[in-house]
Amino acid sequence: MTAAEKGTPCWSLYLLRREDGGLYTGISTDVARRFQEHRSGRGSRSLRGKGLREIEYECALGSRSLASRAEYRVKKLAKAMKESLIESDFSRTELLAFLEMGLD
Repeated sequence: MTAAEKGTPCWSLYLLRREDGGLYTGISTDVARRFQEHRSGRGSRSLRGKGLREIEYECALGSRSLASRAEYRVKKLAKAMKESLIESDFSRTELLAFLEMGLD
């Protein structure tokens, strides 16, 4: 049974591309809504005035705990590794293996 079927929100990890080419990593239960919040200035302070181009990557992970741990690990990666993650378009299982994390 998935998180949605249980009535609990499904948390996703996402990476956004800024206008300057930089990447922003975050988690949300609704990535499209969160992207619009960031674009309108209601999102993260670190993105205000930076300009966003697009959602580069998103992966549904399930629990907030797992998504937060994955976010922490992705934020520690060098930009080249984040670009590799984006290019690979990992599934949930592949992402967790890439980050050397077990299943929640």
